[in-house]
Amino acid sequence: MRFSIVCRVLALVSAVVSLFMIWPMLWAVKDRSVDLSPLFFSFCVGLLLSGLLFALGKNAATAELGPKEAFAVVSLSWIVASAIGGLPFLFSGTVTTYTDGFFEAMSGFTTTGASVLTDIQSSPRGILFWRSLTHWLGGMGIIVLSLAVLPFLGVGGMQLYKAEVPGPIPEKLTPRVQQTALLLWVVYVLLSLAETLALLLGGMPLFEALTHTFGTMATGGFSPLNGSIGQYDNAYFDWVITFFMFLAGANFVLHFLFLKGDRGAFWRDPEFRFYTRLVLGATILVTLFLVFGGPREDPLTALRHAAFQVVSILTTTGFVTADYEMWPFLPQMLLLLLMFIGGCAGSTGGGLKNIRVMVILRHAKAEMHALLHPQGIFPIRVGGKVVPRDVVGSITAFFLLYMALFAGGTLIMAALGLDVLTAVGSVAATLGNIGPGIGGVGPMDDYSAVPSLGKWALALFMLLGRLEIYTVLMLFLPGTWRR
Repeated sequence: MRFSIVCRVLALVSAVVSLFMIWPMLWAVKDRSVDLSPLFFSFCVGLLLSGLLFALGKNAATAELGPKEAFAVVSLSWIVASAIGGLPFLFSGTVTTYTDGFFEAMSGFTTTGASVLTDIQSSPRGILFWRSLTHWLGGMGIIVLSLAVLPFLGVGGMQLYKAEVPGPIPEKLTPRVQQTALLLWVVYVLLSLAETLALLLGGMPLFEALTHTFGTMATGGFSPLNGSIGQYDNAYFDWVITFFMFLAGANFVLHFLFLKGDRGAFWRDPEFRFYTRLVLGATILVTLFLVFGGPREDPLTALRHAAFQVVSILTTTGFVTADYEMWPFLPQMLLLLLMFIGGCAGSTGGGLKNIRVMVILRHAKAEMHALLHPQGIFPIRVGGKVVPRDVVGSITAFFLLYMALFAGGTLIMAALGLDVLTAVGSVAATLGNIGPGIGGVGPMDDYSAVPSLGKWALALFMLLGRLEIYTVLMLFLPGTWRR
């Protein structure tokens, strides 16, 4: 492990996070509010930390980052970003402890959307803008942004890109990873601008349009309103945000190809077809439950509420327009299942990812055929292509590890005093980077009542979920730190 190179890249990440605090400071200046000083002080602390890290890494030899350094940089970047990003919440008095500030920032950068704030609207707009901006930065990835300028630091970025985007079938758009990072960010910005404009056309104020766009495109879910999107009770806003949440849950490579003129890119992709059918099927089922079950909503309202909650949960966004804990038991369990599936590979969503679920289901089907026909060979295909056995093995291992972490995390939270339903909901919601869960952390609740130790544990689960487990667990292997 070459610590000097790690420090050098972390210095850049720290600087990027700190410089982005300028934007919420502008809101504070515009409002002449008291949050300007806490934001400015946090900005200075972040730049000071960046300077110290750069000094520690100034003698690093120019070299391509190796796998060890890449895993360390990516995991530590989210920790450093959250350590800096939590300062405005603490210095402004929005939270009373650094634990809560770190939790809120980690939830933002990992696009989880789990909050400890009980009265969100009482906070000044500069702080709320920073809170939502952490989503937008974390959504496409601070590292992916940093890759565009890594050549200026004299270190390469391919290993960093692989660690930051650890999906089962990572894709590059161009031979140069820096160009890939820029192209992904261009697509991300264009979609963000499109959603902001659509919300403004519907009459949403600029501040709320921007913050809700940050939460949508990052599949994060932080809202500056206590009642989230449901506070508007506006069908136009619901459908616009549902549409863009759906786009954010799809592979961004497909968005790039579509914008280049490949109109058939989406439907040729087997994962996107599976994702679309899952959304449509779940929405129809929940709508039927809402129309003919307990709530007895009218069909159009039921369809709107069902589509919004299904897409929000599946893409791990976490916005809400209805208290789904008041729904019948079966749609609640369906939403809980969707929490585990998540978005597509290459999206800003969390969870297991649709492509992994597809492979696991087809693997199970192949195994059943093999039991009936022991001499037969039943390859697993996705999109007409045979999935290599090593890929199937790694996906199966990931699924087992994910479920083991979920089970272990639930036991930890229960041991800390949470009831079983809340323990299950909190771990499922943080490991899947969703935000609202079930029980005491449901859509109309928050995480303020979770014990401090539990908040640190859930922050770790957020990081594990955001970086797809292996990147973080590599830090706990002694071999990672040996030269």
